[in-house]
Amino acid sequence: MNPLNPAQLLEALEWRYATKVFDATKKIPADVWTALEKALILTPTSYGLQPYHFLIVQDPAKRAALLPHSWRQKQVVDCSHYVVFTSRTDMKEADVTRFIERVSAVRGIPAEALHPYRDMMLGDVVHGARGKVAHEWATRQTYIALGNLMTAAALLGVDTCPMEGLVPAEYDKILQLQGTGYATVVACALGYRSANDKYASLAKVRYPLAEVVRVV
Repeated sequence: MNPLNPAQLLEALEWRYATKVFDATKKIPADVWTALEKALILTPTSYGLQPYHFLIVQDPAKRAALLPHSWRQKQVVDCSHYVVFTSRTDMKEADVTRFIERVSAVRGIPAEALHPYRDMMLGDVVHGARGKVAHEWATRQTYIALGNLMTAAALLGVDTCPMEGLVPAEYDKILQLQGTGYATVVACALGYRSANDKYASLAKVRYPLAEVVRVV
């Protein structure tokens, strides 16, 4: 692997902003989108459980239906790719068992050898304190994926706009999530900025590092 140098990383992060106007005629190339999808999959999560699904909404009719429930923000219909992040509403023993089976298959480890790990997860996110707030826990994992996607996109020169300005219950209806065990949390529009987006040229407003970062 050839890592970026610090200047390249900071250049990409300074370049990105919450894009308000997308160029609807410009689409993300297939190879770039494949890399971004894989970036989502490679997101780290607690225990590696990945308690979420990502819905790539490309159907124009569905996007149009989502628009009134997204504060009528045009990014929903104008962006190249629109990702709706959904998280688990609860965690069940079967979810942990399935993950253990996946670990066993990928790493060639007998499932029985993973029973202590399985029992630890069950005692936490299923039967334990976090199991009682499983959707909240899963939502936090989902936001890690959102941040990972936006950073990866910036490094590839793709614009993004994270979108919390939406009505999750209405999204769930339109995307038929009832009964699936998943619920809408947040969304992200991806594509390329319009030359008419006045926000692209505005200076980034952040507090000085010394006010936000503290060494203890």
